[in-house]
Amino acid sequence: MVLVLVIGDLHIPHRIHDLPHKFKKLLAPGKISQVLCTGNVCDRETMEYLRSIVGGQEISLVRGDYDELPSIPSSLTIAHSNGSLRIGLIHGHQSLPLGSLDALSAIARQMDVDVLISGATHSVMAKEYNGRFFLNPGTATGAWTGSWNSSRPGVAVNTPEGVRSTGPTGDPTPSFALMDIQGTVVVTYVYQFLDGDVKVEKVEWRKPDGYGSDGDRIGAKAPMSPGVGGVMPQSIPNPTPSSPQAGDW
Repeated sequence: MVLVLVIGDLHIPHRIHDLPHKFKKLLAPGKISQVLCTGNVCDRETMEYLRSIVGGQEISLVRGDYDELPSIPSSLTIAHSNGSLRIGLIHGHQSLPLGSLDALSAIARQMDVDVLISGATHSVMAKEYNGRFFLNPGTATGAWTGSWNSSRPGVAVNTPEGVRSTGPTGDPTPSFALMDIQGTVVVTYVYQFLDGDVKVEKVEWRKPDGYGSDGDRIGAKAPMSPGVGGVMPQSIPNPTPSSPQAGDW
């Protein structure tokens, strides 16, 4: 199993100076195996910080609409579990309307991935749709965006279908996600900085076991787990390989 940090839309230093301190305390080196970044990192120091989380290794990064380096790819496909789980990574400004599940689903089909990670909206989403899993980690810093308005949903909560945003907040909520990948099961934890504390929601998704006549994957999926509300533990626990509840707390 692999513990993967999913993070993006930091916009440092142009829109905000840093991540919340409590996020940085949680994201200490030594527990996270891989970083997937949806882009808009914007400066070298932040890039080096993300690398430090995984001991200086390279991170998987796609180009956001405010990233200037042309060498950063616009999309990536990452294989896990000996190729049985394919994860697509994009910034998300390519989908129109922005954040539309139908548009993202079309991109996922084109990329032939089981999980599609995107950003751009600065709003959290973790949801199964048409047999695939869609994850948006939101903005790790709470940076403002021109597409945001005060009536737009901003706080992630669990629903029977997955984690989605609900309840106006006025500003984007700082957030990131961790994926605990166990074969073809993805256990996702969404972290949010709310009222001075780090809150967590959990959702579990299992890759479907077949295909429908339209080419979309079908099959029985694991039910979405109820939310794990409250204050985060002081550290991110190590997954336990022998335990079916690895990554849970």
